[in-house]
Amino acid sequence: MNATSTDTVHVQAHYDTVKRLGHWTTTRDVEVRARRGGVVLDLRSPRIPEGDLEIRVDLDHSMLKLLVPDDAVIDHWDLEWLGRGRVKDAEGAAVEVPGRRIRLTGRVRHCEVRVNRAGVAVLSAMFSREFLADARRAHKEGGTPSVADPARDA
Repeated sequence: MNATSTDTVHVQAHYDTVKRLGHWTTTRDVEVRARRGGVVLDLRSPRIPEGDLEIRVDLDHSMLKLLVPDDAVIDHWDLEWLGRGRVKDAEGAAVEVPGRRIRLTGRVRHCEVRVNRAGVAVLSAMFSREFLADARRAHKEGGTPSVADPARDA
């Protein structure tokens, strides 16, 4: 599923887990809707154009996991919180030189946004069915898998 840089990519997960890993988009505009589900978005691809990324969310009793580059800055000021929830970004405060800015906007009801960087993001991508399929494809074609670390094969 590839989108051009001017399109908005829609990701929807209702009572399901949806993962978009590797080079899944070339746009900087994503809309996520989830109800009692989980969404994993890999935002480490160098094919995503330079500039701020905007992720509009409508989450209800769900989990959104973002796999981001080490220097990414997560801006969640415009999130509207209803009920419990938070943005878990353990390494976010340690970013010395800010890189790409990822803006989260929209409504969150009893949800959690998790931000994974560096090795944790690689491990999160590797422990998925998508990585296994990508590894098989890469082996067949004689290349390397791109799901684990999309920036490596740029």
